[in-house]
Amino acid sequence: MTRIPQVSSLLRLTAVSVVALAVLPLSGCLYAQIPANVPSGDGPDPVPTASPSALPSDEPSENPAGDLPSSMSFADGAALPSTAYIQWGDGLIVDEGWKSVKPDDGNGGWTYGTVDDTCTAQFWQGLIPDVPTVPGDDSASSDAMLAVILGESDVAAISTAATTGAFSYQIGGNAEVENRRIVGDAGDRRWIMAARAFTATGVGLYTIVDCTGGDIEATIAEVAEKNAVVIQ
Repeated sequence: MTRIPQVSSLLRLTAVSVVALAVLPLSGCLYAQIPANVPSGDGPDPVPTASPSALPSDEPSENPAGDLPSSMSFADGAALPSTAYIQWGDGLIVDEGWKSVKPDDGNGGWTYGTVDDTCTAQFWQGLIPDVPTVPGDDSASSDAMLAVILGESDVAAISTAATTGAFSYQIGGNAEVENRRIVGDAGDRRWIMAARAFTATGVGLYTIVDCTGGDIEATIAEVAEKNAVVIQ
């Protein structure tokens, strides 16, 4: 049975950028001022900053979100009610090609690895009060989320470097949740960070796929296909 982890913490995302750093220069013609650091799935857990009373409930709202958009483009995000409950669907828990590297830490994060040890996929979900979001503009807010994770103050540089990708929506096998992504490499090691901010609800989620050898684009495509973004 597929486990769907809950959105479980109010997390200061800036903490993610100062722990578990791996030196990986960004690839291609990206601006030199973008930091060459990325969180690693093997490092210590980020430290939550919320008191228990400030944490979101582990259960969906008693008031359902009602009719949801049939897709979740950046523009569709503006149609979400503020009560919508957003989380990753865990599609790797029973997948024979993946194993748990870090179980759910209770702070919105967990990590899987491929059984051949070539790649890891780190996941996070939670509230994003420290991201300078742009109300009604999930694309710009997703770039801002990438910038915070990377510790980069120049969001414009991130926006120039990032491209638009997609996660699955509600069930696996589609490409209906637009995201923003950054690619980095160091020799045969590559990583892709993909994030989506939902400004209507103040929630964000991301994944970082990190591969040494192997086909990283095929791996992140598999991760996106099997781990849908579930909205209720």
